[in-house]
Amino acid sequence: MSTSSPEAVKKLLENMQTDLRSLSMECKKKFPPVKEAAESGIVKIKTIAARNTAILAALKENSSEVVQPFLMGCGTKEPKITQLCLAAIQRLMSHEVVSEAAAGNIINMLWQLMENGLEELKLLQTVLVLLTTNTVVHDEVLSKAIVLCFRLHFTKDNITNNTAAATVRQVVTVVFERMVAEDERCKGIVEQPPPVQGNTNRRSVSTLRPSAKDAYMLFQDLCQLVNADAPYWLVGMTEMTRTFGLELLESVLNDFPGVFLQHQEFSFLLKERVCPLVIKLFSPNIKFRQGSSSSASPAPVEKPYFPICMRLLRVVSVLIKHFYSLLVTECEIFLSLLVKFLDGEKPQWLRAVAVESVHRLCVQPHLLRSFCQSYDMKQHSTKVFRDIVNALGSFIQSLFIIPNAGNTAALNAPAGGSGSGAQGAAQGGPGAGGVSGNLTTQAAFEYRGTWIPLMTVSVQGSAKATYLEMLDKVEPPSIPEGYAMSVAFSALLDLVRGITSMIERELAVEEGQAAEFREAHPRQEWQPQPGAHLVWDEMVSACWCGLLAALSLLLDASTDETATENILKAELTMASLCGRLGLVTPRDAFITAICKASLPPHYALTVLTSNAANLSSKAYSIQGHSVQIISPSSESHQQVVAVGQPLTAQPQGTVVLTAKNIQCMRTLLNLAHCHGAVLGTSWQLVLATLQHLVWILGLKPSVGGALKPGRAVEGPSTVLTTAVMTDLPVISNILSRLFESSQYLDDVSLHHLINALCSLSLEAMEMAYGNNKEPSLFAVAKLLETGLINMDRIEILWRPLTGHLLEVCQHPNSRMREWGAEALTSLIKAGLAYKHDPPLGQNQRLQLLLLNPLKELSNVLHADIRQKQLESVLQILQSQGDGLGPGWPLVLGVIGAIRNDQGESLIRTAFQCLQLVVTDFLPTMPCTCLQIVVDVAGSFGLQNQELNISLTSIGLLWNISDYFFQRGEAITQDLGREEEALQKQAQEKGETLNRPFHPAPPFDCLWLCLYAKLGELCVDPRPAVRKSAGQTLFSTIAAHGTLLQQPTWHIVVWKVLFHLLNCVRTSSSTADKEKIESGGGNILIHHSRDTAEKQWAETWVLTLAGVARIFNTRRYLLQQLGDFFEAWEILLNHIQSAALSKNNEVSLAALKSFQEILQIVTPVRDSDKPCDALAALGVLPVLIDPLSAAGPGRPLLRSDSLVERLTRYNGAELQAPPPGEESALEDSALWWSAWNTWYRTGTDSTRPPSGPTEKLSFIPSQPFLTALIQIFPALYQHIKANFSMEDLKKLGVITYGAVSVPISSDASPFILPSYTEAVLTSLQEAVLTALDVLQKAICVGPENLQVMYPAIFEQLLLFVEFSCKPPQYGRMETKHVANAKYNQAEWVALNYVPFAERSLEVLVDLYHKTACHKAVINEKVLQNIIKTLRMPLGLKYACPSESTWKLAVSSLLKVLSIGLPVARQHASSGKFDTMWPELANAFEDFLFTKSTPPDNVSIQEFQKNEAIDVEVVQLISTEILPFANFIPKEFVGQIMAMLNRGSIHSQSPSFTEAEIDVRMREEFSKVCFETLLQFSFSNKVSTPQEGYISRMALSVLLKRSQDVLRRYVEDERLSGRCPLPRQQVTEIIFVLKAISTLMDSLKKTQPENVDGNTWAQVIALYPTLVECITCSSPEVSCALKEALGPFKDFMQPPVSRVQNGES
Repeated sequence: MSTSSPEAVKKLLENMQTDLRSLSMECKKKFPPVKEAAESGIVKIKTIAARNTAILAALKENSSEVVQPFLMGCGTKEPKITQLCLAAIQRLMSHEVVSEAAAGNIINMLWQLMENGLEELKLLQTVLVLLTTNTVVHDEVLSKAIVLCFRLHFTKDNITNNTAAATVRQVVTVVFERMVAEDERCKGIVEQPPPVQGNTNRRSVSTLRPSAKDAYMLFQDLCQLVNADAPYWLVGMTEMTRTFGLELLESVLNDFPGVFLQHQEFSFLLKERVCPLVIKLFSPNIKFRQGSSSSASPAPVEKPYFPICMRLLRVVSVLIKHFYSLLVTECEIFLSLLVKFLDGEKPQWLRAVAVESVHRLCVQPHLLRSFCQSYDMKQHSTKVFRDIVNALGSFIQSLFIIPNAGNTAALNAPAGGSGSGAQGAAQGGPGAGGVSGNLTTQAAFEYRGTWIPLMTVSVQGSAKATYLEMLDKVEPPSIPEGYAMSVAFSALLDLVRGITSMIERELAVEEGQAAEFREAHPRQEWQPQPGAHLVWDEMVSACWCGLLAALSLLLDASTDETATENILKAELTMASLCGRLGLVTPRDAFITAICKASLPPHYALTVLTSNAANLSSKAYSIQGHSVQIISPSSESHQQVVAVGQPLTAQPQGTVVLTAKNIQCMRTLLNLAHCHGAVLGTSWQLVLATLQHLVWILGLKPSVGGALKPGRAVEGPSTVLTTAVMTDLPVISNILSRLFESSQYLDDVSLHHLINALCSLSLEAMEMAYGNNKEPSLFAVAKLLETGLINMDRIEILWRPLTGHLLEVCQHPNSRMREWGAEALTSLIKAGLAYKHDPPLGQNQRLQLLLLNPLKELSNVLHADIRQKQLESVLQILQSQGDGLGPGWPLVLGVIGAIRNDQGESLIRTAFQCLQLVVTDFLPTMPCTCLQIVVDVAGSFGLQNQELNISLTSIGLLWNISDYFFQRGEAITQDLGREEEALQKQAQEKGETLNRPFHPAPPFDCLWLCLYAKLGELCVDPRPAVRKSAGQTLFSTIAAHGTLLQQPTWHIVVWKVLFHLLNCVRTSSSTADKEKIESGGGNILIHHSRDTAEKQWAETWVLTLAGVARIFNTRRYLLQQLGDFFEAWEILLNHIQSAALSKNNEVSLAALKSFQEILQIVTPVRDSDKPCDALAALGVLPVLIDPLSAAGPGRPLLRSDSLVERLTRYNGAELQAPPPGEESALEDSALWWSAWNTWYRTGTDSTRPPSGPTEKLSFIPSQPFLTALIQIFPALYQHIKANFSMEDLKKLGVITYGAVSVPISSDASPFILPSYTEAVLTSLQEAVLTALDVLQKAICVGPENLQVMYPAIFEQLLLFVEFSCKPPQYGRMETKHVANAKYNQAEWVALNYVPFAERSLEVLVDLYHKTACHKAVINEKVLQNIIKTLRMPLGLKYACPSESTWKLAVSSLLKVLSIGLPVARQHASSGKFDTMWPELANAFEDFLFTKSTPPDNVSIQEFQKNEAIDVEVVQLISTEILPFANFIPKEFVGQIMAMLNRGSIHSQSPSFTEAEIDVRMREEFSKVCFETLLQFSFSNKVSTPQEGYISRMALSVLLKRSQDVLRRYVEDERLSGRCPLPRQQVTEIIFVLKAISTLMDSLKKTQPENVDGNTWAQVIALYPTLVECITCSSPEVSCALKEALGPFKDFMQPPVSRVQNGES
């Protein structure tokens, strides 16, 4: 019921009246004035009640009077009366019917009572009721009321004191509540701004409203009192304690922060009064050092006093909490003080309350944030926030380090304080209960021997203090062991929790805003407020070092699973927060801490140690105390759960894992699993640690990269307790889940994960170098797992992932490589099999990306890796072969990446793949890849490990060419489309299209690539491959060449065929001549192939033949190409090189090819394809100048170049020939080119060696030379039109050379006829045939050709000479075949006689036809013939063959019979002048030969031979002497002398007596003589010249006879009895016979014909004859008788001289 309701009023009136009556009753006796007042009061009340309707208001107005009786009653000081009065006054107050004045009176009355010490409790109650029920008490009255309460607080009575204290507290609250209410009422009213006041008196508070003013005055005085100054307002205070004052200040500040924040005046008070006061009061605590003796300092140091210190800390807490924004600087000081109080030198209780205060701060993250903003982020300011955290850290650290720190509280307690210490422990709450009971396993920290129990001090997130609440304690309490540590620990955890959750909430809000912003403005960038981020970053940066140091230490020291869990959770949340904020160093530091804790103590792990070194270099100081990050202690009281091997390069002992390690490992897994997105580069730390743990626990990778428990391969096996055994599958599972969760990471984080795994793997690789220990495969396995799980976005991680795995594949450790390859190939196969979106078929880039690493594997040298690679290619082909599409080039690249050092099995596997491709996939792959297939097949041909594969691959190339042939049109279309696309691209880029054989159309290029590959195989080092490839190449060109377009043939010729020829030529000429031993004993090599050179020769033969065949069969096509002429020249050049090669097989084959291309008939040209011959041929530069040094003879001034020939045809002007002549021209150019080649080949091959014989290297074989010469007739047919004398001379040199070449002795039995047969070798036949062809051509040819006759004669004459003088081949010694035992002589000369004789016959025959030709006459052919024949004629019996001289004679006779008439005819011209002496000499040499006939010549033979001599003389008598007048005198003289000599003495000295008559060549002599005589007495002297012949003949004859006779007589005389030699006797007989013959002849002649001198000479003989009579020889005597007989005719008497003609 409210106090103003009518019922209440009525009750009040009744009560009042009752009270007054009671008063009146009580005072009736002792205090009459009071009684009267009471009674008049009754009347007054009744009157008021009767008159007024508003009774309460009326009561209030008159309250002074109404109250008066009661006041008087109180004045009596009678307890009973006083109590009654006070109750009544209280009733009035409670109905709010007391006016201000009345209130004042009441207070005064109460004051008196107080001074008298009466009814103290009642007094307090009354004051309280007065002040709480209404607001009428102000100013001084109020102050008096308050002072009254204060004074009551300090009475002797404990109850009063306590009640008063409570009342004071309530009154103070009331004062401030009034002010708050007043402010609330005045809220709407606009205030006048207060006049600006200078620094006026503190009490000038005129601007405040009444209640505010009271509050202000009260608060100000409280400050004065605490400061022990006199109050301004609370007049009458007698006594005051600081502790109480501080409590009041704290409650005001705590309960009414708004007042101070809204009113300047109050703020001013805070700044100017409260803060300095607090700082001043703190001073003893600041200066105090525990244990420092007072004597040391000059002034005694006041000891800290627990009650004040504790209350000050409470005030400070409130100030900081509520007025931080006002008191920034002051708070900085407070906080610094707070930090100082944690110092180890401070008393234990002080540290405890300080740490509680700090804890209070730690649960207010927003406050902490403000600190950070106000101090840490300002320049030149104390880093308060950082210091708080660091202080907590060093506090914890100090607890472990200070000896006995837990029990120092006892030292601080005064002697009698032990009781209070125990009491404090009891108050410490449930956690403190364990101080003495250490028997239960209690949560505790233990570090380096210091054991600190852990208590439950407060609920998480609230700072429930124990000692800050001990307001009744005067002495410092004793602090239980572990209490401070427990508070600090809670504070740390709350700090972390608060900060992280606050920042994360704000981050979440910001991310929400960002998401909304992006939805609203998709195109713009979201810009967050930078301020917030800066604060967050600063907060973390400021606190992380301290936190980390403390948490690491605690983690190391913790022995309780829950505590460990909390510490780990704190580290984890910090790490995650740092990660989210992008603060790398702190994030890594926290993670490092967790990692270190997971591993065994002192485990050397570089990643972590380097990181820790980084941190410890950041040792930071707090207020001058440096804090070290403490490394973990080694002695651990943990349960060991596993023993394993450390993962190190050098084998070491075992390491142990404890339960705590496993707990940390789980936290680590949790961190990676839940916060993977923010780990960034710290993945490295996390994974490195996990790797080591996995290794120690002995987990090994299995399929797909999951880790399963497996035994270690080496070393002592890992020992696991059952506890951890059950954990292992779980850990393994979490590990896998961790990597599976990578599918939820964003791309950047995923990259960090991959990078970390890669660098981890790199370390494992480093470690596995150089030893074959089991490597750690953790990273590789996890890379595989991560790749497989992220297949949907494989593109972004593919490159780093596979790039690294490729490095692993190259590792020398086989196990490592094997896993690298396993991972890589699994990923590729999975990637290809995965259902991508869009599918791979439409996403070429991705497909190529996936296949690329497969290709890269080809660069790895290890066979096992390549094996793996090829096996996976085979699998890919079998499973995805149809869908490879654009991936084919890569796959083919892999198959083709074979090298010879890879071993057979690899090559075999790769070849299987290729065979599969060629048999099954050619139609499905893009046509552009066909070229690659060709290349790959080619590369298998070229590998030298497995011959069968090389040969099979050549077969594959043939199959491929068939495929091209069958699918030609389709391929052409596809390639065409592709080409257009490429052209377009190239144009856009402004480049030219670059592909092999570019100008040719794409399909042709494909063929060209095939040909080029086969071409490469044609020069493979292995003969079998070369042979097979060569056959295949020429077969494909022959079979499918028709598909090529005409211009492509140009490339085939130049880039394929000629290139091949060049290579083969080079290889052949450099091939090794060493004999190859039979291969491995099982293959016999034929002697014709037993050196590399011989094997290459076969290749050269094949190649040259193949090219020549193509030139032959495709001649028409090739001729339409522009540069057929150059091609022809080069082909000829090759033929020439081959022909001149020092290998019989090659050289002979070259000539066969030469013959093949020369048997070509000129193709008929289509008249519809006119072609400018000049443009086509001559103007193009000749690519290769064929052997410009042309050997002997004229230098080859390329007179065969087409242009010159054209000029020769068309005069000086160059003009295009008319269409008809064109091909003729072209052809003649070709033929002349062939002639030059033939000439060079011939010259070089037949030129005899110039050096000494030993160096002789090679002599061409007979078949070769034969073939060479046989080519000429065919060739000549085409060039005869322009065949010049000079060309003829060249031919002569070659034929001469060819014939002179000897034969090797081992070949001679097959080539040479046996000596007795006069047969020509085929070479000689060929030479003669060639000359025959020539002379026939000259014969039917035009006049100008006939000048060549002499040259032909010359040539034949040279051959004729061979009969007597076989040609020398250089300085070579040849044995004559007859004497050659085949095994002794290396070279055997041919039997040249048959050849020479045949030549002679040909010569005679030719002369027969041509004797009258002008050229033959001019060139003195006859003379040359005679000169040549003179040799065999002169040798006669000495000739190698008897037939020779006989043939020579008969030939001479034939020739002369034809030639002499001609000579006579031209006598006048003098053209034959030189011939006569030559002829004379020839006759003389023959008729009087120096050689003797062989002994075995029979008489018949001899007579035959004499008959020949006779024939010669008869020729002289018939053909020469009769025409003496046409013949030079000297010649006639020579003939006469010769006849003369023949007529007298022709005997050979060696005749036997028996043969003498025959051997005397009498027949011959006779003929000579007769001839002499015939011409001596010629009847018809037609000319004086003839007479002169006769005279000459006679005089010679007579002179001769005279000489012989004289010599005989002399000798006879000298010889005495001895008979003269037989021949001299014979000679004299002959002479005598001749004389008798002469005499006969003279008789028969008309005397007028005989010259007088003659007679004189004849008569002069007589005396000499007479002398001879004395001779002793009967034959001589007989002959003399006959000779002397005719002289009788001279014996006539002398006749007298007749004068004038008369006798």
